[in-house]
Amino acid sequence: MAHIYNPATGEVVCEQKRDDPSSLPGLVRRAADAQERWKMVPISRRRKVLDSLSRILSEDAEELAAMISRLTGKTEVDALVTEVLPSVISASYYGRSAAAALAPRPLKGSSILFFNKRSRLFREPLGVVGIISPWNYPFSIPFQEVATALMAGNGVVLKVASQCQPLGEMMKRYFTEAGLDPDLLQLTHVPGSRAGSGLIHSGIRKLFFTGSVDVGKKLAQEAGSILLPVSLELGGNDAMIVCSDANIHRAVNGAMWAGLSNCGQSCGGVERIYVHTDIYEEFRELLSRKISRLRHRTAGTENGSTDWDMGSLTTESQRKSVAVHIDDAVSKGARFVTSSLEGYGTEGFHALPGFGHPAVVLEDVDMSMKVQLDETFGPVLTLTAFSRDSEAVEHANNSYLGLTASVWTRSKSRSMYFIRELEAGAVTVNDHLMSHGMPETPWGGYKQSALGRSHSFLGFEEMTQPKVVVRDMLDFAPRQMWWYPYSANLYNGLLGAIRVIKGPRRLRFLVPLFKTFLRMFRKED
Repeated sequence: MAHIYNPATGEVVCEQKRDDPSSLPGLVRRAADAQERWKMVPISRRRKVLDSLSRILSEDAEELAAMISRLTGKTEVDALVTEVLPSVISASYYGRSAAAALAPRPLKGSSILFFNKRSRLFREPLGVVGIISPWNYPFSIPFQEVATALMAGNGVVLKVASQCQPLGEMMKRYFTEAGLDPDLLQLTHVPGSRAGSGLIHSGIRKLFFTGSVDVGKKLAQEAGSILLPVSLELGGNDAMIVCSDANIHRAVNGAMWAGLSNCGQSCGGVERIYVHTDIYEEFRELLSRKISRLRHRTAGTENGSTDWDMGSLTTESQRKSVAVHIDDAVSKGARFVTSSLEGYGTEGFHALPGFGHPAVVLEDVDMSMKVQLDETFGPVLTLTAFSRDSEAVEHANNSYLGLTASVWTRSKSRSMYFIRELEAGAVTVNDHLMSHGMPETPWGGYKQSALGRSHSFLGFEEMTQPKVVVRDMLDFAPRQMWWYPYSANLYNGLLGAIRVIKGPRRLRFLVPLFKTFLRMFRKED
């Protein structure tokens, strides 16, 4: 039996469970049976589950944050602010916003020819959806998707990261305590390498995946072979642009938090920093000084301590990947600016327990280096100077990813220029990373960062399928004007309809159009 370890200390947390992919169709069937009943439950009653859930999460916040910290290695403050708090907010938000997001919507008529039609757009549940979530935010990421799926009337089969299995069990317990039919939310512990393919062929109606670009592409290709819709959130290599008029202290503090919280393992976190030449040296010096003061967890630190700033990386493979990126950059000419651990690069690295890794700042970087080209997903920041705003935009957009970006300036007009030009799914002004915790803001990116969106009303749209209903208000009429039998008069009348819409000398075509309209009420043999 494999075990799950605390990545910051190496202690055993629990045994790791392992399911076979052959179990997945049975889970889907159980969820589908429950979903047939759940979809008939009014949204007002579904909301009561999320209202109760928000209270339960609030009451259990400390226990939940502690478990997240033990399983991921992140600090308990990080766990509280980036996982528990957004989940409490989201439960409340999705409960009260679902009715408006899912309400039937009347569609405005496009032409006088359809004066007798009344159209409405309905959003209907998909059925049972599959959700595969990552280990970097193992509670808040799947929670947002599970909450929207259930409020939209779906059932769910959830696969949390193998490292974080207890969090999936806690989530199910919370939903059940809040009044949800336990069959609606099914958990699977199929290993990650087999879970995606297994879910695709299990009978689900849509797959939601958060993870790497490479795996996302493979799953999309396999799902495409059976036309199964997928929603993908695949990461970013996000840029932060600091203008000459920025509040430097705020920008430095923001870069540190958005780039280093969760030990840099945030798909929407800062990785590349572009600073105007006028303030580059000042920004660099202040960032170096503050990073050198960051406090790491050291050997023997008690669980539950809130006095350390940086946690550890979550997996050994991620620690190796970060090291590869740094070594690659240095071998190609990048220079160390600073580190949060004195002596990093020699023996300092080994002073951190578990998978701990110091914060590292590099400069003299270019697009031949992995730290600039790809997602590092670790506590590494790069600095590059720019002299023109257009140059900063060119740097920021020079990536196959486009999840988030930020601009730091006191000028509204300057910020609007960057907002228009940056190729990212979320652009924040004088802040970064936090929008994932705001359930009202859509989450997803451009380019290879994402396919689809989560959060907000768009999240509800992803969890439903549209059905348009068109009702004829003149059902006593024998026919539509363009129905059989065809004739020259019908042709001229329809031509008149076309010309009346936008053609020249429109008035002359009103008479044949009117005659064709009257045809609706004639009982021809």
